[in-house]
Amino acid sequence: MGSSFVELDNSFRPQQIYEQVSERIRAEIQSGRFAAESRLPSERDLAGLFGVGRPAVREAIGALQNEGLVVTKRNSGTFVCANALDLLSHARSTPSSTPRVADFSPMSTLEVRLVLEPAIVRRAAVRAQRDRLAEQYLTQMESVHDIDDLAQRDLWNTSDRLFHRQLAVMTGDGLMVKIADEVAKTMDQPLWRRLKDEAIYEAGRIRLYVAEHRLIYEAVVNGDADAAAFYVEQHIKRVSRDLT
Repeated sequence: MGSSFVELDNSFRPQQIYEQVSERIRAEIQSGRFAAESRLPSERDLAGLFGVGRPAVREAIGALQNEGLVVTKRNSGTFVCANALDLLSHARSTPSSTPRVADFSPMSTLEVRLVLEPAIVRRAAVRAQRDRLAEQYLTQMESVHDIDDLAQRDLWNTSDRLFHRQLAVMTGDGLMVKIADEVAKTMDQPLWRRLKDEAIYEAGRIRLYVAEHRLIYEAVVNGDADAAAFYVEQHIKRVSRDLT
């Protein structure tokens, strides 16, 4: 008897929590519970309503902002856009032949970085060599003084992302760089950029991040593996707090 095989759908994957939350909010908009131009419940209330943590709610709102369904006004809350129902109706009536791949959860990215980056800087500190590109990215970040300027914001995001990747290059390990490349891709996704832009909106925060990056780099090039690992861990924890 010949054996038969079932071809599996390689696109199958479990939904991330924030995706499930965003689907629930879309459904509430469609049902009219969250009416056009109305204010959404607070993040705390939405977390309680859906039985999830506030970070997942923050990510879901960020995703809905990127879709143009809601808008967040600082110190006022998040509001359903006037044309949200039209956008949802259009999306239902014109299904794409290629399903949209959701962005990775920024909080999941940070959790992975918290495991990887202390190990990366420890290995880089063994070599203890200065790096021209890492220093260039630091200089570019230090040049940013107006995060509201779109060009400067883009420079900040790009320099920040590539600086952390360059730490892996400084290990001299090709596999480490390949892994860092995958992480860097998640830091260039729209959801990551949305949450990062909302978290870093003042000059003081920019200067603090630059100082933390400089501490990481100097510890690496001076061969202080423990300090480098400590500084990068504290930096990632700060980013996590700021994003949530």
